[in-house]
Amino acid sequence: MDHICPICKTNNNQVAIDFVIKEFICSHCKNLISSEGISVKKKKVKEPVENVVLEVGRKGILYGTEYWVINIVIKKYGSDTFWREYTLKDRAGNNIYLSESDGHWVFLRQGNFKLTEYQYYVEVDGKNYRWYETTPCTVHSASGFFEDNLPFGLTTYKEYVNGTEMVSCEQYGNEFQFFKGNHISKSVIKKAFEITGMPFYTGIGIVQPFYYNVKQCINIMAITALLICLLQLYTVTSRTNQTVFEQTIAFEDVNDKELVSKSFALSGGSAPLKVNLFSDVDNSWANVGLGLVNEKTNEVIYATKDIERYSGFEDGESWSEGSQNENFNMCGIPQGTYHFIVSAEKEGGGKNPFQSGYRPENGDFSVIQNTTGTFFLKNDKDKSVETFTDKESLKNEIISRTGLQNTVKEMNKIDSILVNMPPNYDYTANGEKNLSVNIKATWLPVSFWNFGIVIFILALFTVASYIAKRIFEGSKWYNSSNSPYSTN
Repeated sequence: MDHICPICKTNNNQVAIDFVIKEFICSHCKNLISSEGISVKKKKVKEPVENVVLEVGRKGILYGTEYWVINIVIKKYGSDTFWREYTLKDRAGNNIYLSESDGHWVFLRQGNFKLTEYQYYVEVDGKNYRWYETTPCTVHSASGFFEDNLPFGLTTYKEYVNGTEMVSCEQYGNEFQFFKGNHISKSVIKKAFEITGMPFYTGIGIVQPFYYNVKQCINIMAITALLICLLQLYTVTSRTNQTVFEQTIAFEDVNDKELVSKSFALSGGSAPLKVNLFSDVDNSWANVGLGLVNEKTNEVIYATKDIERYSGFEDGESWSEGSQNENFNMCGIPQGTYHFIVSAEKEGGGKNPFQSGYRPENGDFSVIQNTTGTFFLKNDKDKSVETFTDKESLKNEIISRTGLQNTVKEMNKIDSILVNMPPNYDYTANGEKNLSVNIKATWLPVSFWNFGIVIFILALFTVASYIAKRIFEGSKWYNSSNSPYSTN
């Protein structure tokens, strides 16, 4: 479609569709031209430049329809407030409008819809739109082709908002035009018209949506919380909380080797396995290594722990540190059948010194001697240890326990054994206190900590979303004289 400027003779051939034009602005000399020639009522029109990203004649596809930009008008409010309005037309002759202010875009359609006006809002198609602001403005600059006379006088916009939708009432003199609009993402416009750069966001747009759908998000959070509660309920009701394993293991049984414990079963949901270790250490230490073996999958979880306790008396005060008990958790153990692989050692080694001591043929005890010349007799049955500093008393005890005759021959024989017994054992009466370690495993009750933390986070996110949405909407209505949000 050709439009020759009668002043500069420029051919304004910029739009690929045909429609009735009442006025156009020459792209070369910027004069406003009517269909009957030069308009004597209007002067040259400023060219829109600032933040203009769609030029007249540019084609794009929005929501599946092909549109061409037919004109651009920059409106001015006050001394320094501007926004841009683009008129687009499709091949069927239908118009849509894109309004951009501070990087925020609104998609508008003109209509003759029924509007019921109240004091602070209007009702359109059964939906209430709250009055946002009434804005008087003028045309600052323009370009392109116009189906009606371009109004250069004072125009008043009265805008009503409901979320991401709006209704705009435009009054010029006694003429009224009504528009319905909604937010449109700048990425949609950028893709539709293949634009490389877009105006940056400033502030919050009049119909800009929150960063995510809070109502939908809260529904998701509620469903998630319900599912977590049901899962927690199932886990609690399906769990058997009890001591599942307890065994006392002698250090001498795991000296330089590993011991495979008896099997035990866990039934129900996954939960921590609490392990308690006890050894009668006294100014000494012990170390225990555990491997928890799943007998179905052969997966092994390893753990190691030191048990140590020391005490003394210094500067007139007693002190102690450490403990004979140590606890730790193996987390997230699922149901199944398990056993432990146990390795352990203690200070001084795990070998029983009485194994190499003197043992009568018909006796149920052993005798050893340490470097100080003190003798120790250990009963095999009750594991008790008696201390003897007097050799004669020990000989009599041996005769009594073995049932031998208290003769000179027997006494001399025992005396010879005790005299020739090598004092190779740095042994005290306390040496037998930590001959073993007790291992106790309890499948803990289902922890409510993780459950509580997750529910708390969901609730916190929900509350934070509500507060953030309220702050967002309050900021959106900050410039409105009819804000529903308190400004205090």
